[in-house]
Parts: sequence; structure tokens; C-alpha cells
Amino acid sequence: MAKTKILITGSKGMLGSALVEALSSEFKIKGIDIDDCDITDRQKITKTIKDYNPGIVIHAAAYTDVDGCELNSEKAFAVNFKGTENIARAAKEINATLFYISTDYVFDGSKEKPYIETDAPNPINIYGKSKLEGERILQAVLEKYLILRTSWLFGPNGKNFVTTILQKAKDTETLRVVDDQVGSPTYTIDLAEAIKSLLTTYNLPLTTNYGIYHITNSGSCSWYEFAREICSLKQLKTQILPINSKESHRPAKRPKMSILDNSKLLDTFKLKLRPWAEALNHFLLNYI
Repeated sequence: MAKTKILITGSKGMLGSALVEALSSEFKIKGIDIDDCDITDRQKITKTIKDYNPGIVIHAAAYTDVDGCELNSEKAFAVNFKGTENIARAAKEINATLFYISTDYVFDGSKEKPYIETDAPNPINIYGKSKLEGERILQAVLEKYLILRTSWLFGPNGKNFVTTILQKAKDTETLRVVDDQVGSPTYTIDLAEAIKSLLTTYNLPLTTNYGIYHITNSGSCSWYEFAREICSLKQLKTQILPINSKESHRPAKRPKMSILDNSKLLDTFKLKLRPWAEALNHFLLNYI
């Protein structure tokens, strides 16, 4: 029996590379990245997708530098909105199911408990706005899609909060880290394995259960608590001091509370990711 063909965008990025590794044994994978095909070039990306003719497209490519997006909104919308539209229209032409990796930053952070999929998005930065526009155009174009909102990604093959903290801890005895933003750190290895479970257990393309799902590691913390756990697990003596968001002087606002409720994922697919601190320990033991 021929393996289902999957095309993964952003395949050299942190999540994309984890997806390629997780899915290669079960599926026929084609990974593309910016040096292969720019998703903002509609003609090229359409030809690439149609030539490969996958049953499933996993769209992990994005401009994810939150402050970079704030400083260059034109690039943010070109990649995260127009690029997504290009991929959605190409997927529709070949009747492929599209997985779109989205973000907790589509929310404004004013809620006092974790966000569910039906909560109204209200992004407060350009990154969140551009990703939300990607969600909306995808929903307008396609019927066969899963929007997977995740948060605070860390893992091998990319710059992330964990590697940044470890690098800074080598260079200084004291670190100041924001303590008034709370979310759920998510391990790219675990996220990729969960997507593999969706594909294998539920034999996608699905005939039902399309829509939006929140998918993160279990539990939550502030960036300050995250940094303390990183240094604790690596037995570093670096002093971590809490600061508020205003003291961080970053170009882009961040939501103060962007924990995502994963109940729909559990109820629908019986999937639950392990606690973030367990996942962090795995990352530090195996990749750092």
C-alpha cells in the first residue's frame, strides 16, 4: 500500500524539522523551506504543491519573531497571511487537507482562565494579527483543515527561550526575566508526535472533526518560572530576578495570560501532552 504523501512547509525550522523526523517512517515526506520555495511567491508555491500532489499539507512555515513582526509588519503579513493564503488555495486545488500551526498570541491575554477554541481572538501585536489573518483566510478558502494553536515552542534545531536563557546564563551572573506573562511551554518533539498520532490513529484526511484545536504541553508558568526551571535542571547558579513587562522594553506587547485549554483535543482525539517541565527535562538531557 502506497504511503500517504505529506508536504511540510518550514521543514528546516524548529517544529518543521521535528515533524520531518517524526513522520518520515509512516509517510512519504517532502519538506520545503525558504531556500527551496518562498511561500509568498504564489506561482512557485502553487507549482511546488501541485507537482508533489500531497494528500496532506502541514504548514509550519511562519515569520515567528514577535518583535521582528512589530518592526516589519509588511513582512509579517506577507509571510503569515499571504503565504498562508497561497498554500490554502493550492491545497484546495488538489483537495488536500491542510494543517496550520497557529499561536496563543491570537488572544489579548485579558481572560482569567485558559482560552478555549471558541473564545474571540483579539491579538495585541502584529505577529498575532498576521497569524489570525492566516487562520481566517484558510477558513474562508478550505473545508478540510485543522488549525492547531500552540505556544512558547522550544526544542532542537532552532533558537528558543531555553537556548537563549542558557546562553545568557553563561555570560552573566544575574538575569532579569518577565514574571507577568503566563503561558504553556511546548516541546516541538511532543507536538510533532501528537500530530503523528492525529495522522496515524485517525487515518487522516479526516471526514469529520475539522476545525480549531489548542495543543500545548500540560501545565503553565511565567517566563520567570520557566527560566528558573531551566537553570535549576542544569544546576546553574545564575540568579534569576522577576521584572514586569514594562521593564523589558520590547517592541511588541505580549498577552499577560495566554494559557490554552486543551480539553477539546483530549475529548475529540484522546490526546494529552505531558507536563512542560517533564518535556523540558527531556530536551535538556537529550539535546543540550
